[in-house]
Amino acid sequence: MLTQNLGYPRIGGQRQLKKACESYWAGKIGLEELHQIARIIREENWQTQLVAGIDLIPCNDFSYYDQVLDTSLLLGVIPQRYAPVSAVKGNSEIDLYFAMARGYQKDGLDITAMEMTKWMDTNYHYIVPEFTAHQSFKIHSEKVFNEYTAARQTLGDKAKPVLVGPVSYLLVGKEKEQGFERIDLIKNLVPVYVEIINRLKQQGAQWIQLDEPCLALDLSKKDKEAFEYAYRAIAEQVSGVKLLIATYFEALLDNTQIAVNLPVAALHVDLVRAPEQLEEVLALIPANLQLSLGVVDGRNVWKNDYEKSLAYIHKAVAKLGSDRVIIAPSCSLLHSPIDLDLETAIDPEIKNWMAFAKQKLKEVVELKQIAAGDNAPLEANKKAIESRRTSQKVHKQQVKDRVAAITEADASRKSAFPVRQQLHRERFNLPAFPTTTIGSFPQTDDIRQLRAKFKKGDLTTGQYEKAIEDATIEVIRWQEELGIDVLVHGEFERNDMVEYFGEQLDGFLFTKNGWVQSYGSRCVKPPVIFGDVSRPQDMTVRWITFAAKQTQKQMKGMLTGPVTILQWSFVRDDQPRDITTNQIALAIRDEVVALEKAGIGIVQIDEAAIREGLPLRKAKRPHYLDWAVKAFRVTASGVEDKTQIHTHMCYSEFNDIIEHIAAMDADVITIETSRSQMELLHAFSHFEYPNEIGPGVYDIHSPRVPSKEEMVSLLTKAADLLPAQNLWVNPDCGLKTRKWPETKAALENMVQAAKQAREQISVAGTI
Repeated sequence: MLTQNLGYPRIGGQRQLKKACESYWAGKIGLEELHQIARIIREENWQTQLVAGIDLIPCNDFSYYDQVLDTSLLLGVIPQRYAPVSAVKGNSEIDLYFAMARGYQKDGLDITAMEMTKWMDTNYHYIVPEFTAHQSFKIHSEKVFNEYTAARQTLGDKAKPVLVGPVSYLLVGKEKEQGFERIDLIKNLVPVYVEIINRLKQQGAQWIQLDEPCLALDLSKKDKEAFEYAYRAIAEQVSGVKLLIATYFEALLDNTQIAVNLPVAALHVDLVRAPEQLEEVLALIPANLQLSLGVVDGRNVWKNDYEKSLAYIHKAVAKLGSDRVIIAPSCSLLHSPIDLDLETAIDPEIKNWMAFAKQKLKEVVELKQIAAGDNAPLEANKKAIESRRTSQKVHKQQVKDRVAAITEADASRKSAFPVRQQLHRERFNLPAFPTTTIGSFPQTDDIRQLRAKFKKGDLTTGQYEKAIEDATIEVIRWQEELGIDVLVHGEFERNDMVEYFGEQLDGFLFTKNGWVQSYGSRCVKPPVIFGDVSRPQDMTVRWITFAAKQTQKQMKGMLTGPVTILQWSFVRDDQPRDITTNQIALAIRDEVVALEKAGIGIVQIDEAAIREGLPLRKAKRPHYLDWAVKAFRVTASGVEDKTQIHTHMCYSEFNDIIEHIAAMDADVITIETSRSQMELLHAFSHFEYPNEIGPGVYDIHSPRVPSKEEMVSLLTKAADLLPAQNLWVNPDCGLKTRKWPETKAALENMVQAAKQAREQISVAGTI
């Protein structure tokens, strides 16, 4: 029986990669130093897995930004607009790579970044491949080969190169021309994969992992045929190396027959997210296929229940024999924090219920030991599982009773949107194309150091709050001078949009080093929801009301919605997600009501992750959408009609859920649209979305500053699709991660673009 890992966190235990990349972008370190830091992280990761006893250890799972972007570079799928970047003297391949991810605005060039979106149903962002009708593929980058050579020196035959599989790579991309389907490119793509695999085999690779998560999605007939064609063609031209196809995040379901009959050596299935699929897989598996069981949760922080996992392992061994079974995490550990041993401040009782990436490696190995007859690790595991199940720290009856008492009236505003809209126009008297931002402003080193000093006790509460007040007043004055219509307070007192609220809610705990990569150099430290959630006191009222007193303009209250808090936390796995979400919804509802009582007229409840939480299989979506939408409405429906409720959503394709977005009944919704050039608005247009909407005109995930003309062009496109009188003007997302110079320049252009739109675009939406 073998053990394997599918991928390991690449940011480094102290986020070394984040700091190195940002230093490289800022010109503070050179290319060699960047590569050296990366080499150290990779070698430490390999050594950790080797010492843990993992039999098949991944390489090429490391990335400077994103593994899908790595694949685009490997295959030469580089949009033509980036050709000038390579022509700039002194630029290397990695400068081209970062330009694709972040845009490029120097050396006389102004090139937009590639589109970014969420990887399946995770909070990890990937760079979307762009395909043309006559797309060519060729080996362009040597990264995978160089990293395998290095890995082999440390790991020997245990080194297992990891690639994004050819079919999933096409399916997660996007056509940039009309008149073709990207899946039709499979016949052009497969020969390059054959060349890559054969080169790795020649270097000594015995196993190669091909990630094909799309095998767990709803596939068209053509998509299914592409899987069969691709792997049959690869098998005909490759021999002497074992291919392992990895699926995860869902069950194979109707794709099971295809998956088990692909001509490969092994298939990985996710038995954490979809344990029910094991029966069908075992019933259909052919005699020559090994089966990798993903029994250790790669996406959460809870200790594995060994008895539960062993039941699956024993069932598979009984059918296949131990030599055909591989034990593994459910997916790449990229989605898990790195090392629980670094956490010294967590309640010891709760810490005993937890496992991070390093500990999950141990769990995989211990499951193999127990399955082989060594029961030594089992008793301690049983005690930890039982301790969590019965702990009074987890369960609070008053919270459970309040959730059970939620009614339909609790999830409905008093009047329909047209009535509320008229009240808002009379109350706020905003111009056409009103401008606002999504909430946060740049968190400078000074602000971060201020919070750090306060946490260490180097500042008194009074000193800290005075400094935050000064920063808040300064940003309010700047917004007033700029001419923004609806202001925000900047969120200088907040660390993270989820962590900030979790710190003030019962039922959450926090780590000091539990960082997880979100995109590029952006890392988040998700809260851990360990018990029933409630709100013991006001969370934002003090800072929002302080800010409101500093201006005559409208000041938005800024909150994070219940589904986003759920999605961006490590959640309980001992009760349904909808129950946890409703507990959070009631807590946020109480805060919304408190803000209204304090005189705040506009409250934004961010639901950036509502699309992200959508089940990957369509059949499971109606149930999720019902409870997710209702949870948002619960948060927003405790206020009077005169209060305007905003929400914000990130990187979302809305076509298939637009009626549910409308059912949220937010007065104003702001969304990401700039990278897609307003393409997302077609869904709202076709649906005739009735409420107000702010399509982002400024891509905050790139350091480039869009011109006024560029933003006017985007607003013109928006007004062609939606009633101009319902349009707001705003960036794509919060500005916390940006620098002040680019932020000020971009927002100045944004305000000027709104003014020009008021002059040029009529309320009917025509020039």
